Amino acid sequence: MLKIDTHAHILPRDWPDLASRFGDDRFPVMTHSGGHHRIYRGGKFFREVWESAFDAEHRIKDYARFGVGVQVVSTVPVMFSYWAKGYQALELHAHLNDHMAGVCEAHPRHYAGIGTVPLQSPDLAIRELERCINELGLQGVQVGSHCNDWNLDAPELFPFFEAAADLGAAVLVHPWDMMGTDTMPKYWMPWLVGMPAEQTRAACSLIFGGVLERLPDLKVMLAHGGGSFPYTIGRIEHGFRMRPDLVATDNARNPREYFGRLFFDSCVHDDAALRYLLGTVGTDRVMLGTDYPFPLGEQEPGSGIEALGLDDASRARLFHGTALEWLGLPLARYQHVAAVA
Repeated sequence: MLKIDTHAHILPRDWPDLASRFGDDRFPVMTHSGGHHRIYRGGKFFREVWESAFDAEHRIKDYARFGVGVQVVSTVPVMFSYWAKGYQALELHAHLNDHMAGVCEAHPRHYAGIGTVPLQSPDLAIRELERCINELGLQGVQVGSHCNDWNLDAPELFPFFEAAADLGAAVLVHPWDMMGTDTMPKYWMPWLVGMPAEQTRAACSLIFGGVLERLPDLKVMLAHGGGSFPYTIGRIEHGFRMRPDLVATDNARNPREYFGRLFFDSCVHDDAALRYLLGTVGTDRVMLGTDYPFPLGEQEPGSGIEALGLDDASRARLFHGTALEWLGLPLARYQHVAAVA
């Protein structure tokens, strides 16, 4: 059965050293030494990555071990650089998008691409979004769960989402710059606690801010199973009903109704949680996603879905049907991959 991993990160082996160029060490830089590939930010070590982060052919062989035939690749959120001046971030984003388009062009049966844009400058973001879709042939863009002081309902961002809807672009919302980084730095809590909360922040902003209501064609996927959003919908809905004067100020529709509009990946790391997600939002809104190749990702891609013992129709929907709908791609594009698998 064709398996498409919709949440997989990729980097070029190298990118422009904007930290030196613009005199700002907050820009991420990559070093290669003694077989180690390390990212630094702010003059400090941020993360070590491996060949699986940037070697396209290595990745194909690696994920094929688990029967995955296609990855939908997006950049690593540290590259967003939303804090930078727009034109500076655009230089980095354009390089990342060009690299991603090259990977997809070289391996069209094994990759699809989700680009990145300087969201802090909406006009530049729209321009790069249009280039991603119309010139580079990518399927959409990835954005952070917020952009500096803007939540995703910020009026400044609405023209960007409007352009994405008009272009039919898939939008991947990924947590970044996690809340609590300064106040709960121990125990990896920004990633374990802040990351799920970031997705709830994004979902509630898109819903309560009326973005999804005003743009019915906008195709948004919330990575990491939507974070804590699907699992706290009861509390969110209760607040909506009990205090509409505080919650329903910009959109009077019940937030639960938007489960039929949003997409979610399957990266929840718990069989019961995945069953709950499927029961709450529906099989047709969930797709395989792993956060490949990082430690918080699903280490055996597709194992969470396989563990549920679903019928073939449901498995097909989760493994590729929902993904193709979100991406706006035909099954025929990847039928050869499915036949080989």
